[in-house]
Amino acid sequence: MKVEHFIKEISSLSFENTFNPYSDRCDVYDFFDAPQKRRALLEKMLQAASEVEIDSIWTGRDLGYRGGRRTGLALTDDIHLTHHAKRWGVEVGRLTKGQAVPERTAAVIWSVLSKISSPIFLWNVFPLHPYEAGSPFSNRAHNSREKNAGQEVLAMLIGYLKPKRIIAIGNDAEKATIPFIDKSKIFKVRHPSYGGQNEFLSQIQSLYDVELRNRLQECLFDCDQFS
Repeated sequence: MKVEHFIKEISSLSFENTFNPYSDRCDVYDFFDAPQKRRALLEKMLQAASEVEIDSIWTGRDLGYRGGRRTGLALTDDIHLTHHAKRWGVEVGRLTKGQAVPERTAAVIWSVLSKISSPIFLWNVFPLHPYEAGSPFSNRAHNSREKNAGQEVLAMLIGYLKPKRIIAIGNDAEKATIPFIDKSKIFKVRHPSYGGQNEFLSQIQSLYDVELRNRLQECLFDCDQFS
């Protein structure tokens, strides 16, 4: 697979009540060239990831309005955008106007990733931001049609990066990944939202043999600031 083809495919996705950060521009928050910059950022990160042995792809469900809608990166908000890019040796500037917006899930994910050096690529089952009709700054779960489209992209990504394993964050991510990789290579962990931080961090600590007790306390404090 050529990276350019992957970017073209994901940029062409379009569904009702969804925002595609690689082709759509938010009139409220995006700079005028935000979609182009998000495409270029993802392309550079994919190229960098293809040059190393990927430990895992961490797979979430959908992009959120406080995170990936703005950054174009799974499980990543404004606060952690530069951290994510630097992890792949890529530089990135601001993509959105105004104050940087934090996201609770991203805070938990990046509190953990800051302790793990293994090459990890972040993705979602549905790589766009689905929202409730008439409310673009809301979140909803993807529907079956959106899931099917997302799975096609996910299959391309897995085939391209050839990760050693998949860390499926939540039930939806696990179910969506099963068709594309040996089930023994899929490790489901609790999604850190809705009170799942403790279990999520404990599971990641076991999978990566890292000490995260201090990270838990720091993360829970930081997350409280986003409530």
